Amino acid sequence: MIKDSQKYTLIITHILAWAICLSIPVFIYNNPYGEFIANAEEKFGIPETIAYITFICFFYLNAFVLLPKLFSQKKIVAYIVITFLLLIIVATTNATIASIYRAQVPPRPFIRVWAYRVFISLANLALSTSYRLIMDNFKREQFLKEKEKENLIAELSFLRSQISPHFVFNVLNSVVSLVRKKSDQAEPVLMELSNLMRYMLYESDAEKVSVTKMIMYLTSYINLQKMRFGDDIKLDFKIENNTVNDHYIEPMLFIPLVENAFKHGIGIVEHPEIRVVLKVSGQSINLYVSNKYDSKTKVQKDKKSGIGLNNLKRRLDLLYQHKHQFAIIENENEFTATLNIQLQ
Repeated sequence: MIKDSQKYTLIITHILAWAICLSIPVFIYNNPYGEFIANAEEKFGIPETIAYITFICFFYLNAFVLLPKLFSQKKIVAYIVITFLLLIIVATTNATIASIYRAQVPPRPFIRVWAYRVFISLANLALSTSYRLIMDNFKREQFLKEKEKENLIAELSFLRSQISPHFVFNVLNSVVSLVRKKSDQAEPVLMELSNLMRYMLYESDAEKVSVTKMIMYLTSYINLQKMRFGDDIKLDFKIENNTVNDHYIEPMLFIPLVENAFKHGIGIVEHPEIRVVLKVSGQSINLYVSNKYDSKTKVQKDKKSGIGLNNLKRRLDLLYQHKHQFAIIENENEFTATLNIQLQ
């Protein structure tokens, strides 16, 4: 549907275009009879005015009725017949009126006047058809772009809906583990979980969130894991935010990498180590995540739940095409992931 502003712009454009076209006779020295046109009255007299009106009507009749109702509906023969008849009627009517109102001019063969009007009508028909084809092509491209945009929005919504339940499921497992141990950390963990849930409910559905809130969310998650595993894991977490102004980024982009590190970097891994470094500088944000893993158990875990990294890759392709670098390196028993995003 065309917006009101676009509709008014289109109307004004048509008016200006016709004003320019109808001003052309001012720069033409000879009329259809080969006589010099001396003044504006003769240039825009009754014959010319009627001709302009019929040409304009023919233009829009072809563009908005004949082409969409007949030609586009594969009624080619009907379109050709009707268009041909209208063209003859318009040319004959204008030639007849011109001959009557130009009686004082030395007579010219009617066929010459009629042929000139046929030529103008054909040119008008060609312009009308070209206009319609261009407009249809433009609308088709706009429709495809809107459809693609809607598909991307739907896909992103689906990807986000995958992340939240997947993440909540893992966090709840952490809480259950602490409750079973009757750990004193259960209450602080629930508080951190409350912070995480608040972020997920009120922030993750937004188109973008501030980098500051994203950092707070990531910190809450890592604090929760610290409480869960304590000294059983060596955890190095650093944040470097060297920007003065806060930036905005799509939510839930970094947590899959950190979550993946905890998923594969604990358990039967001997001396588990996880390192997370987040650096915000200028117009870019960098995340470095590494963890030790056991190659045997990694394959088994991926078969059970492997949506995180694939989900992240797809979202990055949709949201930051040509504006991100994402790399995963596996060396012996160490898994390293780096992500750089250009914020503007």
